[in-house]
Amino acid sequence: MNSPGQQTPVSSGYNPHNPWLAAWYGKRTWTFLLLPLTFIFVLLVALRRFWILRYTQKRLVTPVIVVGNISIGGTGKTPLLIALVKGLQQQGFNPGVISRGYGGKASHYPHLLNAASTAAEAGDEPVTIYRQTGCAVCVGADRVAAARVLEDENCDILLSDDGLQHYRLARDIEIAVVDGQRGLGNGWRLPVGPLREPKSRLKTVDWVVVNSPADDFMIPGLNDLFYVPMQISAQELVNLQSGEKTSATEFNSTRVHAVAGIGNPQRFQDTLTQLGITAELHAFPDHYTYSASDLQFANNVPVVMTEKDAVKCREFAQPNWFYLPIVASLPDSFWQALLQKLERICEQKKTIFKSK
Repeated sequence: MNSPGQQTPVSSGYNPHNPWLAAWYGKRTWTFLLLPLTFIFVLLVALRRFWILRYTQKRLVTPVIVVGNISIGGTGKTPLLIALVKGLQQQGFNPGVISRGYGGKASHYPHLLNAASTAAEAGDEPVTIYRQTGCAVCVGADRVAAARVLEDENCDILLSDDGLQHYRLARDIEIAVVDGQRGLGNGWRLPVGPLREPKSRLKTVDWVVVNSPADDFMIPGLNDLFYVPMQISAQELVNLQSGEKTSATEFNSTRVHAVAGIGNPQRFQDTLTQLGITAELHAFPDHYTYSASDLQFANNVPVVMTEKDAVKCREFAQPNWFYLPIVASLPDSFWQALLQKLERICEQKKTIFKSK
């Protein structure tokens, strides 16, 4: 029995706390009653983009890579962002990450993360990125201001998390992420469907990265779209209390409670299943702020959660609570093309800004 105010866990494919996602990515059609609002949304978005691009966009001397998507719902931006940061660090760059910091309430903005930063201050995703990579991370609604803070930290490449529609910050490279299992849902713009921008927008970005594409993956109407496949892997679980790592094979045939407060919780359960772990899924709203009572389950079997959730649960973690770090891998051809493009951009920027 759940205590008052406790979220009701479920074992369903879609997050029950977001009926919109269930409609957009399922077979429900009630959102089509909102079709007139879609026309208004499309008009307003077009006018906003025109105004920003023409009058308020700011271009920086430091190269900017935007990692985002055109749809609402988890697509895998954070694992990709972490992979990009680590890859650039290995090439000798000093990347910094700009984030909105959704769910955090810092005392001031822009807010530069440090070793003591918490999800309550900066948001769960920025804290996860900072702890995984050690790179400079700055959060704030004003992405241009956050970018200037990172420039002062001597970052030579800036990555804007979920910044595809934040046109005020000019970008040199755009990477759009698409869920390889759910695609673009029903393909409609908000609020009838999950799309922030039309699917034709994918033709204008530098790379479309598809997270764990199905064998027959395709986007209707964009059959000839070139995309980069991204694979997600996980080999070990980490204890929230001790930090001790345990091979996922030791949990084979073990029944666990799977806790996921992410955009697509079913993906987390599927990952555990692929590792041979039998999981009862407890889905919570994306960016949910947990309390100890939320995770008091009837039996004492292990609790396994995403790394994004773990940064909010360490303070009251039990001895048998674990999180599952995931690693995103991309083809060598992508890295080669990205580094070549970055080299050209850096040279172009040196020429442009020296002449000013």
